[in-house]
Amino acid sequence: MSDIGRFGVFLPSYIWDGDGAERARGIKAFAQTVEELGFDSLWITDHLLAARRFYSVNWLEPLMALGVAAGVTERVRLGTSILIMPLRNPVILAKELATLQFLSDNRVILGAGVGWNDVEYDAVGVRKSERGRRTDEMLDIMLPLLEGETVTYHGRHYAVDDVFIEPRTEQRPELWIGGGSQLADPKSPDVPRFVAAVKARTLRADGWIPRPTCPPQDIARDWAELQAYFREHGRDPRDCVVAHENFLHLVLTSDPVRAREEQHRAFLRVMSAERGEQYLESVYLFGTPDDVVASLQARIDAGVEYFMLHTMTPDPAQLRHWTDEIIPGLRFPPTAGPVRRMAPALR
Repeated sequence: MSDIGRFGVFLPSYIWDGDGAERARGIKAFAQTVEELGFDSLWITDHLLAARRFYSVNWLEPLMALGVAAGVTERVRLGTSILIMPLRNPVILAKELATLQFLSDNRVILGAGVGWNDVEYDAVGVRKSERGRRTDEMLDIMLPLLEGETVTYHGRHYAVDDVFIEPRTEQRPELWIGGGSQLADPKSPDVPRFVAAVKARTLRADGWIPRPTCPPQDIARDWAELQAYFREHGRDPRDCVVAHENFLHLVLTSDPVRAREEQHRAFLRVMSAERGEQYLESVYLFGTPDDVVASLQARIDAGVEYFMLHTMTPDPAQLRHWTDEIIPGLRFPPTAGPVRRMAPALR
């Protein structure tokens, strides 16, 4: 299997002022190009409201956008990274995911997390302090629903009685949990460490998504901790995909100064300038093609076996540069697990 099968691509679902029908058509064509080039998956970001601390753009609603992508593709898997769980109702979300799984012929990956943007919780009447417990209760309800069971559940935040949803699908969507440590920085909205609650949440999942802002050495430490946690609780960590999300604008030059200048211009069309150039370069993918290959290889060496990369432009030419200049230079270890650890078939 080609190493391109270890890569997914984010839909350019950010919206700029003046975007209209042509941009919408371009997103569909982008999805088709991802499939034609042989990438394994399409991904989408979730932000209900403008997250100005990180981004200078608004984003499309993720599940509706993936539904459109499902309609113009046949093979690529369809993932969220990450879907902010506590902003949603668990039964409605389970119904939406089951529908997308049915219409896409079992291609859905639910990349789930708790989010960080205070204004989004305020907008839906949820306390940010409850986000972890709400997410865990949602999974308690949703996973059996998506496995075709009838669910009765009474928790602190959610209660359902005798609930069953359709359509039933051959298998539930895969569940990948996002979280872990990140580069310590005063502008970061969350704590920099890998908290126990996220490890426990990942224990029930099919994959783990380290934060984009987690440098390679910290991914390696987190992965060592998570493997030990899995073994301590009787689960083989090899059953868990380690999938890393990051951002890349590739510039075809051997001049690192020119590459970074052009990359920062591209990044600032999507990213906020608030964190500064040094921070962006410390966590995202910058430099010449050789620099980018080295940065990705460092993450592979830390335990990453699957990548989901954002483009900073809706031009699919970037994807062809990745397939020509980046992916062939990477070396995954022979012990890397399969990229498709499918959720179990429904009974």
